[in-house]
Amino acid sequence: MSVPTAAADQAICAPLPVLGADVTVPLVTGGDVTYAALDYAASSPALQRVWDDVAAYAPYYGSVHRGAGYLSQLSTDLFETSRATVAEFLGCRAEDQVVFTRSTTDSLNLLAAALPAGCQVFVFETEHHASLLPWRDARVTYLDAPRTPDQAVATLEKALAARDPHGPALVCVTGASNVTGELWPVRELAAAAHAHGARIVLDAAQLAPHHPVDIAELDVDWVAFSGHKLYAPFGSGVLAGRADWLVDAEPYLAGGGASRKVARRADGGVDVEWHTTAARHEAGSPNVIGVYSIAAACKALTEAGFDRLVDREQQLVTRVREGLAGVPEVKVLSLFGDDAPRVGVLSFVVEGWNSSHFAAALSAEYGIGVRDGLFCAHPLVRTLLGSEPQDPGECGAPDAAPGERSLNAIRVSFGAGTPDEHIERFLGAVRELVGEGARWTYRTEEGRCVPDRGAAQV
Repeated sequence: MSVPTAAADQAICAPLPVLGADVTVPLVTGGDVTYAALDYAASSPALQRVWDDVAAYAPYYGSVHRGAGYLSQLSTDLFETSRATVAEFLGCRAEDQVVFTRSTTDSLNLLAAALPAGCQVFVFETEHHASLLPWRDARVTYLDAPRTPDQAVATLEKALAARDPHGPALVCVTGASNVTGELWPVRELAAAAHAHGARIVLDAAQLAPHHPVDIAELDVDWVAFSGHKLYAPFGSGVLAGRADWLVDAEPYLAGGGASRKVARRADGGVDVEWHTTAARHEAGSPNVIGVYSIAAACKALTEAGFDRLVDREQQLVTRVREGLAGVPEVKVLSLFGDDAPRVGVLSFVVEGWNSSHFAAALSAEYGIGVRDGLFCAHPLVRTLLGSEPQDPGECGAPDAAPGERSLNAIRVSFGAGTPDEHIERFLGAVRELVGEGARWTYRTEEGRCVPDRGAAQV
């Protein structure tokens, strides 16, 4: 069974075609401009190829694992084929399972719920909250932010050497920072974990959209990532890797789909036999379109040639780094040094500027979308800024004047769908704002920094 898909040989241009490429937005200074989406680290735009594939399938949508009808059978086949596509994309081993979830956060919470009793968890303070916070029911050791890749490995080895060597242990580490974009030494960290009898899970939310991820090559035990960062909409995610802890754990959600057989007992209770496959943790009606969109994105990136995409993105990274380096008032944040390898994610602060006002000016006056705040990685950003927490954590200092720097940062992020023109517009806007100041005044409204339309134009 099959549904129509976009032509596999469709011309791949650089950048890859994405939805919203021709969307225009109004400027506070008058007129409108094509929107420059430079917030890929939060959610990337959907690839046109993914949207086309999903649209082709939509008329054939049916229940999965539930019906005997043609559309149900077709949807079930598509769902399981998508699982195989994701496994191939990740280089999964033959015995690995691919479990579909709602997001990276959901994936890591699922793994946290499957930890064996007494498990020790080791996690760097540099992690995104999705991988920093799920381990509440385990014994957690939080590791200080390293300043070099070698220091990261040495810090982990020291912590593992001091643990109880007889109990289960798990290391959780990012592949690419959602704050700095820097690549972490995943293979070396995995070797350190395994040398001390621990397992390792890779948060690949920021790595998978920008760089090939191979479970077998990296020798990690699990990988988690989100579809919405991989050019695939509809709220879906993946946890892929070793099956044993997942099979031994109680189902993440109890319900239909996770159970193989349910029977009443003579005493009035209920006996349940749970699946031992990935279905054990996929109770309820699955997000078929979300799953298919992830598989479509995996195919699209593979067919476009990941090496080619990486090379082009690195050209954009170099352009942004050089452009920001030419503005003395701008400081780019980094753990491993300014020249550390990174994906298309960079965070920075601007001397004399409130980060919220700067990001708002980029949007309102130039039609550029970036993010400001702490990026759901509060300990890391505070370490990089050398500052203490402030309230509110995500919105900047609400009463700061336009020229007053807030204790947050600005993040620009991009990827396979980013045109060169958007990068040049961003760099030009940074230079203008730093050199000439904003052309409008800004205020905080309901936690957001917006143009003060009631005030006079600067």
